[in-house]
Amino acid sequence: MTGTAERRLVLLGATGSIGAQSLEVLARYPGIARLHGLAVGGSRPQQVAEQVLVHRPERLVVADPGHAETIERTVTVACADAGIATPRIDAGQNAVIDLAGSLGDHDVVLNAITGSVGLLPTLAALTSGARLALANKESLVVGGHLVTAAAAPGQILPVDSEHTAIAQALAGVRPDQVSRLVVTASGGPFRGRTREQLATVTPEQALAHPTWAMGRVITTNSATLVNKALEVIEACFQFDLPEDRVDVVVHPQSIVHSMVTLVDGSTIAQASPPDMRHAIGWALAHPEKLPGLAAALDFSAAQSWTFEPVDEDTFPAIAIARASHREGGGAMAAYNAANEEAVDAFFAGDLSFLGITELIREVLDHPRRPRADLTDGVDGVLAVETWARGAARSLIGEQGR
Repeated sequence: MTGTAERRLVLLGATGSIGAQSLEVLARYPGIARLHGLAVGGSRPQQVAEQVLVHRPERLVVADPGHAETIERTVTVACADAGIATPRIDAGQNAVIDLAGSLGDHDVVLNAITGSVGLLPTLAALTSGARLALANKESLVVGGHLVTAAAAPGQILPVDSEHTAIAQALAGVRPDQVSRLVVTASGGPFRGRTREQLATVTPEQALAHPTWAMGRVITTNSATLVNKALEVIEACFQFDLPEDRVDVVVHPQSIVHSMVTLVDGSTIAQASPPDMRHAIGWALAHPEKLPGLAAALDFSAAQSWTFEPVDEDTFPAIAIARASHREGGGAMAAYNAANEEAVDAFFAGDLSFLGITELIREVLDHPRRPRADLTDGVDGVLAVETWARGAARSLIGEQGR
């Protein structure tokens, strides 16, 4: 893929891990698309200015208005010094949603926002008709039925090592031929530890992931296995299967990214070194393949791949998510909101590591937890989420954990 790209790209969450790696892929393969717009949180002005200078987007949106002035000043000065035009700069969540919905049928929106705040941009992108390269798993976790109802067949392509692996393994496989999906997990930094050993885990220890370099929230979610729980629910919606047909297995080497078991007893696995450029390039260039995108496995070298069951007594996050998904009614919106609040409290020193999943369970078990019917639409889901955040904060404050 070389030459001048006619397809446009909007990248949401440009300064995060996935966003930054996506721009690296785009720089190496400019024929994929022409960058139309970036959305950033705003806490890294120098990084944003560098991205603007390299990729020359027409639009820049700062999600946090509190950072807008600093971003605009930094970007304007950098563009003036380089002798290039300053992009149009807007601020606020509504501007992010507007940018997400600004493209058309032949274009791509890559949603790499972290958290449920990515749901409305996801829906805007789908409504526009653009291809959605989805790294924001919370969109499907929180609003799965809304997202799948808004999407045309094949419009959503996952940007996630596990779900990209499943999608590739399913190529040429009919739905009736699929028995189970098997999502792999590294096990995080605390694989093999007991609950007693996890009682004193610090934020610094939780961020020491053995395989992947990710942001604070996702890395902590990987340590609690909440991230894997969210990926199970994401797979249910992405591939239209009930949760009891999506298994999880711990694979510490992170080489086999996921598998599909067929009705005849055979299993198809996708394997590659742990490098998110595989998933990013697959979604951006689909159905093409990008030559030399990342290193391939070297089968001339001795190596061992191991698999083991998840210790769900020590790490109950997956079982709690399965029950929430079966319940429906916005339960997964409450699950995700409680987790986001819990992670913030953990880093603030107000909640223990084990308290993260305990808080999720308490919010879900709350006798006044509201439900959202499908007819309530996105407003109903967001109302459940708002309630869950308030309940989580109250529980943290009441118990002084």
